[in-house]
Amino acid sequence: MARTPLQLLPRASPPVAAKVPEITVLFWVVKVLTTGMGEAASDFLGTTDLVLGGVVGVGGFALALRWQLRATRYHAVRYWSAVAMIAVFGTIVADVLHVVTGLSYYVTSAFYGVVVIVLFTWWRRSEGTLDIHSITTARRERFYWATVIATFALGTAVGDLTGLTMHLGFLPSGLLFAAAIAVPLVAWRLGANPVATFWVAYVLTRPLGASFADWLAKEPSIGGGVGLGDGPVTLVALVVILALVAYLAVRRGDVQKLREGVPAGAGAADVPVRRPAPPLSSPQVASESRPGHGAGDRS
Repeated sequence: MARTPLQLLPRASPPVAAKVPEITVLFWVVKVLTTGMGEAASDFLGTTDLVLGGVVGVGGFALALRWQLRATRYHAVRYWSAVAMIAVFGTIVADVLHVVTGLSYYVTSAFYGVVVIVLFTWWRRSEGTLDIHSITTARRERFYWATVIATFALGTAVGDLTGLTMHLGFLPSGLLFAAAIAVPLVAWRLGANPVATFWVAYVLTRPLGASFADWLAKEPSIGGGVGLGDGPVTLVALVVILALVAYLAVRRGDVQKLREGVPAGAGAADVPVRRPAPPLSSPQVASESRPGHGAGDRS
């Protein structure tokens, strides 16, 4: 019998607490840095040695994700190691589809966009929630990481679409996505669903970070880059990421708190909350309920 995409992910241990961090300003800083690092690292490995790139990109991704899935609760080093390797792997996946098939970035962007929508729909119909505070079961965590992988591939394709195919250049593309990522924040301030605005912002971090990384790394003849090189950009971003993740691991300020009266493994969607919280800069994203439980809806 054929296995579904979720079944192809490594088996996760049954979580007893939320497996993802609280949403703080530092979360978004590290997220954008990992997207830029992944873009530069993938390009550096690809131009240095394709075999090495495949080993590091695919092997590192598999090991980091397995390490994360075997945990029973969130830990900054495990979580961000998985995100960093997915950043590299997602870039490789997007680039391989474009280069091997010869499809334009318009087509690959549309393809990965459909994949993301399918995963969100499947996740929502299966679990009744897309709230990251509900990542307290093995199945929900597999949905989460499958969606994250797809968003990285989508962001890579869209970033190259605007920077290269549409001839905007990498810096204008980066500024475009910086403006775009402000939209979900403003929408949330005006009362939009916090889970939906979180995921919109999350998807946009990929082309945002990748565009600025390409601008710094690539030669002026390629998208108007500065020409620092993929290697140096990767190294600097990695050092900053390591420092910030070490800080998070020591301070543990991004560990989600178990809510009073909530049994381990219960999702946020199963628990009523008092009021929504910011999707972009608050220590907590408001949860949504399953149909019939009286809370907001969506991604």
